[in-house]
Amino acid sequence: MPPPSEAPYRSGIVFISFLLISSALLAQERKVDPTWLHRYVPDSRDVPAHLTSETCHYKAIFGEGDAESRTLLSVTRFGEATVDSRGKCQTTDYDREEELYFVLEGNGVLRAGGETHPLRANDFTYLAPGVSHTLENRSEKPLRLVVMGFKIPPTRPISSSPSPSIVNLDDVKEETVEGHPTSVLYKLLAGPRTGTRDAIDQAYVVTSLFWMDFAPGGTNFPHHHEIAEENYLVIDGEGEMVAGGGMDGIEGKHPARAGDAYYFRPNCTVGFYNEDKPGAKAHILAVRSIVPVPRNED
Repeated sequence: MPPPSEAPYRSGIVFISFLLISSALLAQERKVDPTWLHRYVPDSRDVPAHLTSETCHYKAIFGEGDAESRTLLSVTRFGEATVDSRGKCQTTDYDREEELYFVLEGNGVLRAGGETHPLRANDFTYLAPGVSHTLENRSEKPLRLVVMGFKIPPTRPISSSPSPSIVNLDDVKEETVEGHPTSVLYKLLAGPRTGTRDAIDQAYVVTSLFWMDFAPGGTNFPHHHEIAEENYLVIDGEGEMVAGGGMDGIEGKHPARAGDAYYFRPNCTVGFYNEDKPGAKAHILAVRSIVPVPRNED
């Protein structure tokens, strides 16, 4: 047994050793945030969300309701909502979030800001922050749509909210985009309030909601965005998705099919190669949002 004078000293050593071991264990358990995420939508699960009800269901793909939601920076949710026949969602509104809806199938009604707007397949709309809104399905078939939400930084002033504009994909012209090959054509659906090129220019954080139409063997050339994150949803077709890669410039290629969804953090390599065979077509719905640069790196 140590002398009384040494007991506090020995206790201190034991305590410090305990802290060091605990810190090491915590360090080993901490996970590094991934630079990209992949989900196969049919395998995604229904989760409770602000809009869900007994007749309105939400599949969390990325963000809210997903296990790795902390990875996302400006995106609050990217998921799929299904409204049953004669069903209705909960009324929602977000003070400092903007949303985009894209209808995949079915018909319904959007109630927003005291107005009622009919919805059909391939319709898309922008919902401004602070606008109360809900979805109804008065038909006999399910209404299914992509729901996208984005955080508006507290430093960004918000002006008066415009009435929602409903535009159909078929009414937007296809075009090439500078810096990308002509083997992919774009439909520019929604963009920033300061823009003039998109069908709907009302967003604060979203820099582009767009539709890509790939020719056989087509690609949008793998690239990256320094201060933006991006989501891709493969609507139809098959090919190879580029997600990240090594420092030697080798592209990380992954087989992609309809229902595959990808999330890319800033500076992550992103791209798509369509199948190179006669008649092969592929369509991707994508959205890009700005990530504010922090004032202090620490």
